[in-house]
Amino acid sequence: MFVTGAIFHGILFLACLVIPWERLSPSASLAIPLLDLVAIFFTRNGAIQAIPSLILVSLFPVIWLSASGLMPNWSLILSFAAPFIIALPPLISHLPNPGSTYISAAVIVPLMMFAVAASIRLAGSFAVLQQRRVKQRDQALRHLLTASRRSETLLKTILDTIDVGIVAVDANGETLLTNNQQKDFLRLLTPGEDPGDAESLMFGQDRLTPLPREKSPVQRAVRGETFSDYLVWFGSGSEQRAISTAARSMKNDGDDDFGGAVIVFRDVTEVVEALAAKDELVANVSHEFGSPLTSIMGNLDLVLHGSAELHPRARTGLEVAERNAERLRALMDDLLSSAAAVEGIRLRPTDLAGLVENSLVSAQAQADAANVGLVAEVPAPLWADADPLRLGQALDNLVSNAIKYSPDGGLVSVRATRDRDWVRLEVEDTGMGMTQDETTRIFTRYFRTSSAREASIPGIGLGLSITKSIVERHGGSITCESEPGRGSTFTVALPATAGSSSE
Repeated sequence: MFVTGAIFHGILFLACLVIPWERLSPSASLAIPLLDLVAIFFTRNGAIQAIPSLILVSLFPVIWLSASGLMPNWSLILSFAAPFIIALPPLISHLPNPGSTYISAAVIVPLMMFAVAASIRLAGSFAVLQQRRVKQRDQALRHLLTASRRSETLLKTILDTIDVGIVAVDANGETLLTNNQQKDFLRLLTPGEDPGDAESLMFGQDRLTPLPREKSPVQRAVRGETFSDYLVWFGSGSEQRAISTAARSMKNDGDDDFGGAVIVFRDVTEVVEALAAKDELVANVSHEFGSPLTSIMGNLDLVLHGSAELHPRARTGLEVAERNAERLRALMDDLLSSAAAVEGIRLRPTDLAGLVENSLVSAQAQADAANVGLVAEVPAPLWADADPLRLGQALDNLVSNAIKYSPDGGLVSVRATRDRDWVRLEVEDTGMGMTQDETTRIFTRYFRTSSAREASIPGIGLGLSITKSIVERHGGSITCESEPGRGSTFTVALPATAGSSSE
């Protein structure tokens, strides 16, 4: 029996090598473990006296059957039945006193083989389940990837279709996204083929002064600044373009840390040139009106003050004409100031404390007439790069407005603070105030609040528009906070002078 089993094992070994199992069905390979159990029957029972534990070799075909995953129910049955049949002949031959060795071989070994088969089966089922879950997750990820690619394609198509340049940067200033329009804008900044020359043709609002790198829109956005309508000029000569920029910060998920920014670039050259042409026209017309108006006012003054025999009704009419002529002259002055605000800003180190003092001295008479107090809290000296003439004009407008819109008296306070990069001026009044909607429109040309119109406060709504233009041409910004009946606070932020602390 042992020789027969050994020959049988040899034949099975050769069959494993010679037969092309990959061409047969998967279940055909189960013939090997099944026939191996038969061969083990002969070898074990043929060598029972010499090697009684040879029955344990049946573990290998049992593992094969269980791990194959084919015929799972039959593999469990065979894992018990085959070792039991192999161990049965010696048990029968030694009846009625077979001994513990043969009993354990006929009972414990089949149970052990069944336990191994069941464990393998459970492990295989769990592996199949995990494999299904992995496939499902893989399919879900593939669907998400496909949807993400579609969304990315759609976003890229939209960004490349619009005529606005868009740049997205991370917290370190590295570019994450840019569209085709922005690439066209960037070509204006590069005079040659050297990429290192980028941003060398970016100028301030005067179109002549190169814009420092730290004041470029992207660098301001990387520092976490939020701004809008920040005007810069790209390129030079006839190809120079006016670009209005805006930036908004991005926050990281789960916290408020700075995660990057999105900067928008819009070509507004035609708009800027149209506004300049309009302002030039307004300035020319106002200038042409000046000479005849001066003549009218001079003659009215001569008549009113040079003759004591005027009829009362005639004097009243002439006084009305004089008041309206004065009003017309004030309107022309505002129009001329509006046109002048578009002129170039000439920056130089300027002591803002001196500008504030001069502005308050000039407004003292207006404040006394309106019963308004003036208070200044400005450290001296306070240096910044500014055009003293234009910035003084802006301060005069803010202080004059604060007094004018405090008709029942009150207090106007001018304060200044400074940090490493910015100087901030605040002009606060305790007057009539404005609604939230009005504060968003207050810098629009010719806009006047409803309370100002109801109170018949003189003005045409150009002062704050002029002030905003002057401040922005300094590279700064102006904001307003107000509540009805609680006054208003205007805040001007200007870039600080580099190294001014030593002065």
